[in-house]
Amino acid sequence: MAKKKKYYVVWEGNNPGIYDSWADCQLQIKGYPGAKYKSFSSKEEAESAYHGNFGDYIGANKKPKVETLSEETKANIIWDSIAVDAACSGNPGPMEYQGVDTKTGYQFFHQKFPIGTNNIGEFLALVHGLAHLKNEGRTIPIYSDSKHAMSWVKRGRCNTKLVSNAKTAPIYKLIARAEKWLKENTFENELLKWETKHWGEIPADFGRK
Repeated sequence: MAKKKKYYVVWEGNNPGIYDSWADCQLQIKGYPGAKYKSFSSKEEAESAYHGNFGDYIGANKKPKVETLSEETKANIIWDSIAVDAACSGNPGPMEYQGVDTKTGYQFFHQKFPIGTNNIGEFLALVHGLAHLKNEGRTIPIYSDSKHAMSWVKRGRCNTKLVSNAKTAPIYKLIARAEKWLKENTFENELLKWETKHWGEIPADFGRK
């Protein structure tokens, strides 16, 4: 079965515009801090989005499409939870992560960094979520679609292969801080795998690929 064609809108990048391949889109966002982009299933949608507001398609305004899920699927999801996800323009490259209410899409936190990797972002997002919930005294679960990040959190160590140098020093400082938090704190929150294959993209997804 042929893969459905996608169109990519780049609102902010090296050359903003609409592109019909992920490779071309990557050229516009690589090395561009805070690039803003997203994929669409039709050229018409892409054109409409390009002339619209980026915030209407990404981040806090993006809500999970609960109405499109079957009743059986809805029953398998713990809606009283937080969902986290990360996005990275290049790997490594400018990275960001966020945590949202799984049911409503309400954004609890959102952080951006000049350099990192997707796995580091997923790891930091999970730890941020755990710290956020502990501060609120809540023991609800956290969903992630990253097995790597979940295993790193459970082991208390970010097993990244990102080169350590002056440029990556700030992100390594945050990693050390997250690892320290895991060492000094306990938590009752379950870390649950978001089943993308059956449920669609995780509610915290940035919707860029």
